[in-house]
Amino acid sequence: MNHPLQALRTFVEVGQRGSVKAAAQALHVTPGAVSQQIRLLEDRLGVVLLERERSGMRLTPAGVSIHPQLLQAFLQIDQAVRNLEAAKAQKSLTVSTVATFAASWLVPRLGRFKLLHPDIEIRVEATSELVDLRRDRVDVALRHGLGDYPGLEVMPLMAPVLTPVASPAFLAEHQATIQEAADCLDYPLLHDGDRADWALWLQAHGVPEDVRAQRGSAFEDDFLLIRAAEAGQGLALVPQAYALEEIAAGRLVQVLDKPWPARFAYYTVTQPGASARAEVRAFIDWIVQEAAA
Repeated sequence: MNHPLQALRTFVEVGQRGSVKAAAQALHVTPGAVSQQIRLLEDRLGVVLLERERSGMRLTPAGVSIHPQLLQAFLQIDQAVRNLEAAKAQKSLTVSTVATFAASWLVPRLGRFKLLHPDIEIRVEATSELVDLRRDRVDVALRHGLGDYPGLEVMPLMAPVLTPVASPAFLAEHQATIQEAADCLDYPLLHDGDRADWALWLQAHGVPEDVRAQRGSAFEDDFLLIRAAEAGQGLALVPQAYALEEIAAGRLVQVLDKPWPARFAYYTVTQPGASARAEVRAFIDWIVQEAAA
């Protein structure tokens, strides 16, 4: 005789908890649905398994005779499912980073990681918003800033050298005199899509927080940002390597040449102890090697 699995599960929950209401809450169904499943099972078996008493539901002798084995069976099923989910989770990684870094640096290199670790699935989330690693189920965050992430494990990855540039025409028109990082705030600023670089760069140079650091036009792509600077629309903070050709040709001028603040860098950020997982360790080791190269 075939017995409905849901009815057996419902019987186990009521027998274990001694209450139809408590079982209903555990199973996320109504008390009426629980009672219906118990009646279905008792009708199939032709015996009474549970009887009502003042304090709730009590197992009958017939119920007592089968409840322990059924309870153990469902515990084994639950454990098997948890093991499968854990095994699947261990073979996948969610990486969070900002869109520009994902597009220009991380994603083009991920093929090499897959060659080394074909069994690890990588999911890339591109956002400039703060993430809660535990709540958002993010295994590794790649962020650029000053490395101040309290309560998390932080490892410096690399320091992209961003340099402020402008067109000669812009500098002449504004009669710009820029000798310190703070002087940049006196002129229109051009931003990347995250609008984070100027504020962090200024902070790294010891400039107090200033609302002017957030003003100005924003561009999703570094190429567009450089074109806007060439067109004389303002000061742009761009990766030095991207602007070498424009500077050499005289289309852009590096407006400030100061020692690079080493704290302003990309960092890997993980929950405490997360790097003990083989998959997380493999990804961090790989990305550190890529950054060094």
